[in-house]
Amino acid sequence: MLMPRDVYQQLAANNRKLAALVMFFPLALAAFVYVFLRLFESIYNASNYQDLSNNVRYEPVELLTHDNLMLILAIVLIVAFLIVIFSFTRGKNLIFSLTGAQPCPQDSEHIAIFQAVENVALAAGLPTPKVYLIDDKAMNAFATGYSPKDAAITLTTGLVERLTPLELEAVIAHEMGHIMNRDIRLNLFIITGIGVIGLLGEILLRVRSRGNSRGKGGGAVIIFLAVGFGFYLFRLLVAPFIHMAISRTQEFQADATSAHLTRHPQALIDALVKISENPTVPTLANTRAFASMCIFSPLKNLSHLLDTHPSIEERIRRLQEMS
Repeated sequence: MLMPRDVYQQLAANNRKLAALVMFFPLALAAFVYVFLRLFESIYNASNYQDLSNNVRYEPVELLTHDNLMLILAIVLIVAFLIVIFSFTRGKNLIFSLTGAQPCPQDSEHIAIFQAVENVALAAGLPTPKVYLIDDKAMNAFATGYSPKDAAITLTTGLVERLTPLELEAVIAHEMGHIMNRDIRLNLFIITGIGVIGLLGEILLRVRSRGNSRGKGGGAVIIFLAVGFGFYLFRLLVAPFIHMAISRTQEFQADATSAHLTRHPQALIDALVKISENPTVPTLANTRAFASMCIFSPLKNLSHLLDTHPSIEERIRRLQEMS
């Protein structure tokens, strides 16, 4: 089982990963933008030609000047800084808004949920997280927040209705594992950060495309297009591998934490089997980023290469070894 020593090791590992990602983002973004700026420059100059009949010569345009490179670097660093701030201050609220999660009513109908969360939090030695619900018959759950002090656990109504009290407690303990290990902080940065990068890329591409169609700013248009493509393709090409590399390890650790906190690995096994029958919540399956934070992936991939979660067979095998 996951012992406290392992929790501290996982916490330290996640802090290192977060620091590396915060440094990696601006460097990777700058590299992507540079590549696309070089590509656009080549295409732009290749379209120019020498008109031999009129002896008109078209001079190549140099976009990769020192001033342009400094401007791009400044843009990337400012964007990266703002993304870090936004992720850790507003990221949780953005996730709730996009997934349709609402605060769980504190009434007699839902008292068992709050009791289970309080019991697991007490066992983990952590503050009691807030509880949110997504009104959907599918079964899934996730945790989010910057730290245990502002963490929240979100459950679907289908999960609450279908699971037994022991199974529900095991799922809550799994999500508490993500809170304990600070997976939530790492996921918050990845999910909102990459999402904002992609959104900015789309905005830049649309704005500069309209400006270009009106014949405005040749070189500036190309620079903004390069920045937009760099941002957009960073999310498209790099993000899936980041999610894949981080999420699989996190799920194994959270499963082990659940077994340690509840002393009932079989309850989580039974819950995972039930969840696997219907995990596809539409608002969670919209993007791979949201899917990666769930207890069970709502996505169905044709190839397992980019799966954000380990297979249910492997998770069950490891949990059975803890029984």
